Amino acid sequence: MDTEAYLERIGYRGPTRPTANVLRRLHRMHLLSIPFENLDIHLGRPIILSEATFYDKIIKHHRGGFCYELNGLFANLLEELGFKVSMLSARVARKSGGFSPDFDHMTLLVQLKQPWLADTGFGDSFTEPKRLDISRPQADHGRDYRFTRKDGWTLLSRRTRGSRVWEPQYKFSLMPRKLEDFVPRCRWQQASPRSHFRKGRICTCLTPNGRLTLTDTRFIVTRGDEKVERPIKNPAEFATLLRRHFGIDLK
Repeated sequence: MDTEAYLERIGYRGPTRPTANVLRRLHRMHLLSIPFENLDIHLGRPIILSEATFYDKIIKHHRGGFCYELNGLFANLLEELGFKVSMLSARVARKSGGFSPDFDHMTLLVQLKQPWLADTGFGDSFTEPKRLDISRPQADHGRDYRFTRKDGWTLLSRRTRGSRVWEPQYKFSLMPRKLEDFVPRCRWQQASPRSHFRKGRICTCLTPNGRLTLTDTRFIVTRGDEKVERPIKNPAEFATLLRRHFGIDLK
């Protein structure tokens, strides 16, 4: 890995020592620069779980990816910079109740003086890593996040500031995993008609004051508490917005 090229890709300048402050800055800059997207699935391009493939796609070709790619590559960067990182398997909360199977999501444990949860691959989620050894709510840009533990699992939940309702996000164990452990579920995400990644295209990225989200049918611009949506008229408009706002040209 060319760490300098990676840091340039996310616009990071500054110290790279393995500290909590550096982790925070790298995490946020990553989210501001590299979108969460599932475009390859709809192009029929296989997503291969290898660090070299991640680097080629995301850094060299200025693309994004989904959780296995984004967190897999971010873990590689952190390791190159001297951080102690473990990949964790997570089960995502379903709107109908319950959780998806193991390995449905990859998240990261970063061990400094304290344990931190980092996640650059869950779309619209926390923008800075969260302390795993803290049970009280941790604020993050108008939302609170908290960890609760039960039966060997750690549950990440969130609520909008001012709300009393905690929404489960995903639960995970602290057992370290290897990249190849995620291969079967990654294949399922790409091939199964039940995979939500096959139901439509999405490309979304954090901005300094909100978020940009592009789907097959809508372009959504969020600034603070304001959200503006506009319909997508045709594939040409989708391609134009993808290129203009996310720097992605699929030609």
